[in-house]
Amino acid sequence: MHFIAIGGAGMSGVASGFLARGAHVSGSDQHDSEILAELAREGATVWVGHDPSHLENVDTVVVSSAVHEDNPELAEARRLGLPILHRSLALASLIGCRAAICVAGTHGKTTTSAMCVAGLAHAGDPSYVIGGTMLDTGTGAHIGTCCAFIVEADESDGSFLQYPTQVAVITGIDADHLDNWGTPEHYAEGFEAFATGDSVGLVILDADNEGARKLGEKLRTQGRSVMTYGETEGCDVRLSDVSLNGFTSQALLTYGDWSAQLRVNLPGVHNLHNAAAAFCVGEVLETDRDEVVKDLASFHGTARRFQRVGEAGGITVIDDYAHHPTEVAATIAAARAVAGQGRVIVCFQPHLFSRTKIFADDFGTALARADQTVVLDVYPAREEPIEGVTGELVADAVRDHGGRVRYVPDIDDAADVLAGMAAPGDLLLTVGAGSVTTLGPVLLKRLEV
Repeated sequence: MHFIAIGGAGMSGVASGFLARGAHVSGSDQHDSEILAELAREGATVWVGHDPSHLENVDTVVVSSAVHEDNPELAEARRLGLPILHRSLALASLIGCRAAICVAGTHGKTTTSAMCVAGLAHAGDPSYVIGGTMLDTGTGAHIGTCCAFIVEADESDGSFLQYPTQVAVITGIDADHLDNWGTPEHYAEGFEAFATGDSVGLVILDADNEGARKLGEKLRTQGRSVMTYGETEGCDVRLSDVSLNGFTSQALLTYGDWSAQLRVNLPGVHNLHNAAAAFCVGEVLETDRDEVVKDLASFHGTARRFQRVGEAGGITVIDDYAHHPTEVAATIAAARAVAGQGRVIVCFQPHLFSRTKIFADDFGTALARADQTVVLDVYPAREEPIEGVTGELVADAVRDHGGRVRYVPDIDDAADVLAGMAAPGDLLLTVGAGSVTTLGPVLLKRLEV
C-alpha cells in the first residue's frame, strides 16, 4: 500500500494501522517530519517529495482529500490503473468487524477520541486511529486485541459517512468547512446522515451545544437511541460544580444515582465536556465507572491541544490547534485560568482562505478577548488564494471588536514582535492549524536572550 501525503495527521494513523496488521507500507510527503521518521521506525518506506517511481511494485494507493489531481504519483496511479482508495475507505477496511466508536463534531474530536482510549485503559486493549499524537502513548494509532475500535471521524469532506459506525459521538455542530458543504444547513444535514447510518445503534452528544441538541431532539422523535452529556439539567450524564484551577479542571459528574469527582489535567470547561463524552463511551461498553474516572485523571492530552512548549524569562508558551472561532474562544477562556494575573497574548494564524473569508468577524470577536493579539497571514493548506482575503481581515475584525492587535504577515517576523510584547507572568499562545506550531521553540530561544 502506498500513501500519498503519508505525513498528514489522518493519513499517518491509517498507515501505522496497516503496518501493525503486517501490510507492506510506503508513502511520500512534501515535507520531512518526525511523523515520517516514526513511520520509518515502524517499518514503512518513506520519501520526501512525490515521484512516479515510488509506485513500483505497489498494489493499492491511498489518498486524502488534500491530494490534488495533478500530483505526479496520483497521475501515475491512474495511468497504471491501480486501485485508489480514499483514506476513509482504507480506514473502514482497517476497522473490519470491530465495534466502531466514531467521534465526530466540529470541535474536540481529537481530544475526545484520545480520552475514549484513555478511559478504556483498565478494560482492555482497544484499537484506535485519531488525528493527533497521544502524549501518553506517543502515537495516534494502535491495533489492539479487544473488540472496540475508536475512530476520529472527520466531517470536513464527508468521509465520516464511510465508517461502519456503531456508536456515534458528536461533540458539537457549528458551521464549518463550507467550502465543501456549501451552507450551514447542509453541514448539519451531514451530521444527521452520520447519526442515522444503518449500523448506528446509539448516538452520544453534547446537549449544551445547540446544533447537537437539536439533532438529538430530532433523533428521539424518530425513535433512535440517544445519550446526552453536559451541564444542562436533564442530561443523562451531567456536569456540575465546575472548578478551573490552572492546568487542572474538575466537576461533579452524575449519572443516575451514581456520582464522582471528575478531574482532568487539561484546562477549560470544554475538556470536562470531552471527558464526559468518554465516560459515556465507557458506560456503553459496560466498563467500571470509577475506573474510567480514574483513567481520565491520568490522561495528559494530545499534541497541539493546549500543549505546553516551555517557559523562559517567566513567560509560558503554549501551542494549540484551534482554527475555528468557537475553538479559539474556548482556548483563550482556558488560558485565563492558567495565566492568573498575567496577560494572555495570542499569535493566531488563520487557516484556509475560505474559512478566513467566512468567519473573519467571528475570529475578531474571539481574539478580542485576549489582552494582545498578533495575526499572521493565512496558511493556505490545500487552497488557492482568494482575492482580497488575507490575515488583515481578521486583524481588522479584532480591532473592530475592541481588541489590541498587530498584523504581522510574515511568520519569520513574529517571534521578535511577540518577544518584545511579553513580560514575566504572561501566557503566550501560538494558535492555528498551520505552520504557526513551529513558532513556539523559536520564541523560547528569543525569550531566553
